[in-house]
Amino acid sequence: MDGTETRQRRPEELVLPHTLSPGRLSAASEDGPLSVSESHVVVLKPPGSELSRETALSIGLQVIVPFLFAGLGLSGAGVLLNYFQGQKLRGFSCELTRSPHGVFPETIFTIICQIVVPILLSGLGMLTAGLVMNTIQHWPVFVEVKDLLTLVPPLVGLKGNLEMTLASRLSTAANTGQIDDPQEQHRVISSNLALIQVQATVVGLLAAVAALLLGAVSREELDFAKVELLCASSVITAFLAAFALGMLMVCIVIGARKFGVNPDNIATPIAASLGDLITLSILAFVSSFFYKHRENRYLTPLVCIGFMALIPMWVLIAKQNPPIMKILKFGWFPIILAMVISSFGGLILNKTISKQQYQGMAIFTPIICGVGGNLVAIQTSRISTYLHMWSTPGVLPLWMKQFWPNPCSTFCTSEINSISARVLLFLVVPGHLIFFYIIYLVEGHLVPNSKIFVVFYLLASLIQVTILLYLAEVMVRLTWHQALDPDNHCIPYLTGLGDLLGTGLLTLCFLINWLLRSEAELDGISEAASGPP
Repeated sequence: MDGTETRQRRPEELVLPHTLSPGRLSAASEDGPLSVSESHVVVLKPPGSELSRETALSIGLQVIVPFLFAGLGLSGAGVLLNYFQGQKLRGFSCELTRSPHGVFPETIFTIICQIVVPILLSGLGMLTAGLVMNTIQHWPVFVEVKDLLTLVPPLVGLKGNLEMTLASRLSTAANTGQIDDPQEQHRVISSNLALIQVQATVVGLLAAVAALLLGAVSREELDFAKVELLCASSVITAFLAAFALGMLMVCIVIGARKFGVNPDNIATPIAASLGDLITLSILAFVSSFFYKHRENRYLTPLVCIGFMALIPMWVLIAKQNPPIMKILKFGWFPIILAMVISSFGGLILNKTISKQQYQGMAIFTPIICGVGGNLVAIQTSRISTYLHMWSTPGVLPLWMKQFWPNPCSTFCTSEINSISARVLLFLVVPGHLIFFYIIYLVEGHLVPNSKIFVVFYLLASLIQVTILLYLAEVMVRLTWHQALDPDNHCIPYLTGLGDLLGTGLLTLCFLINWLLRSEAELDGISEAASGPP
């Protein structure tokens, strides 16, 4: 490089030129490589043809005049600086409220203020969903069709695979200025909604198939009489929940943009606040309806065929946005794999929920899984927006070149992503304590009356979120290096892992609490038996 050293600067050292806005960068990264018109094509001539004509005199004449003007300007600046040294510039103020490219300045205080309320609201929504789940598990359809319980985590997890991914995409588009134009806003929103309807319909059917296969493997039998009910219930639940939550996400992102709030901080928690409750309620009522009309052999097949027939219409709507069409063609693997991962969590739930030692697990499962998924979705969306603003797909900033960063750099540095990770980790224990206390007030007889359980429950929540936040940093870097959009590829995996980790760790908490309680009871019995007659 002829002795020239190239250094990649951090965002705070840079001022992006207006002609190369991040919105254009992200648009270019999604639509493919930047196209250059013929009028801008530069044909390189051999270096000897022009440069050889320059002499030392011509170079000196061309350089000296600009150099003299620059020197005079710098001298004038020095005189002014010396004059104003130690004085206050009256009448002059400079306050950055918003950068030209749509990014709002954030501090720890603003991040906390914007995240705490949505997280608490989402926790209350998931708490309500847990109470609903504790009720519907005793309904005849859930008692008769056990595989419906296996279906709960993957269907509830669709909010992470679809709605949270949608919220993250829209938040990135809003922060990079892509939806400021009304016409472009309509195109982006309609194509994104059409995309999640296609994904919800297909993944809903696949979730039912996965639940049936896992049930058949665990019980070594397959009940074909319940296949139609399970498939129809899953498809309708996924479709209706995706439509309702998708519209809600659109309203939240646009509203947050207008009120000057970062959508990354609030969109995904609010999606989760109603996502679990809406999905569980729809699943309960739809499956009960089909269970009551199970004698009608044509009802469930017609429902499945009807919703599948709508897929071509959604594809036509999605075609108006090439990046969305790319997701529709190549974005299936993350959401399907995430659904499979969540299904294993559902299998754990199916095997434990009806046992006495796991009483109350139905209430805590949506909370521990949902809180972990919410926090990691926020962090993933924030890192994705950060990379869209300061880099291009396939090129990691110099300070993020390491694919497997030191955990200390993820949680303990002054970088904005490290600060947000600490804020999110700090919210875990207070949030769960609030939700635990509310559950104790509402359903106290279902809550294990043990301080040891509370300690293990909080420890499990911290372990879950810590692992997820670190994996978010790693996965975003890897996907960005592969020129993939983290909004579409990381959140499904992470929320699926959150469901599996949450369900597994919660099961372990109940098991340890039961073992310790049984040992204490045995010790009490032995002491009573060995006492004086």
